[in-house]
Amino acid sequence: MESPSAESEGEAGQAPDGGLSALPPQLAAAVTDASAAVSHNLHGQKLGRKGRITRERILAAAIDLVEKTDEPVTLGAVARAVGLGMTSLYNYFTDFTELLLAVLEPVMGTAQDEYVAQVREHWPDEELPDRAMAFVRSYHEFWARHTGLLHLRNSMADQFDVRIMHQRVNSTRPLIGLFVAQMDPRGVLGDTAVLMATTLMTGIERSITLATDRRLRRILGTLPGRREESLLEVNARLMVLAIRDTRERALAEST
Repeated sequence: MESPSAESEGEAGQAPDGGLSALPPQLAAAVTDASAAVSHNLHGQKLGRKGRITRERILAAAIDLVEKTDEPVTLGAVARAVGLGMTSLYNYFTDFTELLLAVLEPVMGTAQDEYVAQVREHWPDEELPDRAMAFVRSYHEFWARHTGLLHLRNSMADQFDVRIMHQRVNSTRPLIGLFVAQMDPRGVLGDTAVLMATTLMTGIERSITLATDRRLRRILGTLPGRREESLLEVNARLMVLAIRDTRERALAEST
């Protein structure tokens, strides 16, 4: 049995959906799935229905706070938003990094459908400009939708939070691997294609990070619509050039 603090505190008056109604449907479903996959709390107690809903509420509150404020978000702020005491919150998460990692899991899970899936099938040479533009636009929209969480993740990684650094790298590796397959499907170039794909995605992420930074927008002003579109076009063009150049080099090496 779960302790009363883990199962009942903060349950009174909670929304039936666990506070997920404020999230986009796809993300709400991903949060539910991620919580359902956790069977026990940190004390080894089995999570019942109320415990899973409480965990969903914690994740939903953390997402909401991070996306709606530029003020530092703490475990205490999340606990207050959910109506839990800190003792109860510690049944689920030991620190803020652990909570952020739990939040990022369903968020990055939605990336599979939003942009990663676009790179899974081969891009014919004649379709490269359209395919690259579609990917860059989807990637930008994903960052704009989750700008608070993703910028917080990158900031904590830049401050050498080791667990967040691993998450950032591990969430990018599959995408880089897919671009390596686009550039050099037979592996002729080895590390050269890996370095090209890594450099490409690092540059695209950095430019889109700047374009979607809320604080930077307040200081410098919002990019006019045409300039933002031009940024996407430039990124797509760089992607096309990188893929074409690497494909041509791979072909030359194999003949």
